[in-house]
Amino acid sequence: MVCSESEQLLMADVDGELDAADAARLRAHLAACDACRTAHAALTGLHKAIKRQATAYVAPSHFRQQLAASLPRTQARRKFAAWPWVWINFGAAVAFSSAFAVMLALHVSVPSASDLLEQEIVNDHFRSLMAEHLTDVASSDKHTVKPWFSGKLDFSPPVFDLAQQDFPLIGGRLDYLAGRTVAALAYRHRKHVINLFVWPEQAGIVANKPLHLSTRQGYQLASWSENGFHYEAVSDMDVQELGEFRRLLALHSKKES
Repeated sequence: MVCSESEQLLMADVDGELDAADAARLRAHLAACDACRTAHAALTGLHKAIKRQATAYVAPSHFRQQLAASLPRTQARRKFAAWPWVWINFGAAVAFSSAFAVMLALHVSVPSASDLLEQEIVNDHFRSLMAEHLTDVASSDKHTVKPWFSGKLDFSPPVFDLAQQDFPLIGGRLDYLAGRTVAALAYRHRKHVINLFVWPEQAGIVANKPLHLSTRQGYQLASWSENGFHYEAVSDMDVQELGEFRRLLALHSKKES
């Protein structure tokens, strides 16, 4: 198999549409071709991201009927009328285009792990606000919130009381981030909500990671590691306030360590 043939099969493979013979041929080619393997990884990541994030809408029945009526009276039309059509937003529809996806994989760099993590963080923050599922345990008392995680996680997350510094604790919940279940602590600063995601650092990782600030989709993000834990904070407040929130957490962490 040459690369030009591989490119025609990549999207079909990601969508699970290849037969066993073509799938085996493609796997053999990917094992020997770095460029096609990179493109395949990019398409796989894009497919997962769209599946996880795209907004889906069911077309109204009258629209499906009008669309079916406009087709020639053939067997294809009868099959078409029976299909369960789901319409997704324009961005997802374009992204799912095979031509666009192949071009993206071959000519645009693959998103870094940090980019994908930041997008996950923003998505989780947004969902927690829209679904009114900010907390599983609602309390401003750290001695109520911290024990709640016992038995639900394989670690005990640090929980700090910052009410006197105008960052009161709202509560906590379980969330899923970076491929694992994490602790999500919710704080409030005036009219702003802060989601603080916490999980243990992997063995062998440098103990303290410097503060990294970034902006994505209008949200401010802060990432750092200390005392064996990794922290990811996200909010719509300004970057100076988020930096102050992190500074206060660090002070309380030092006092209690």
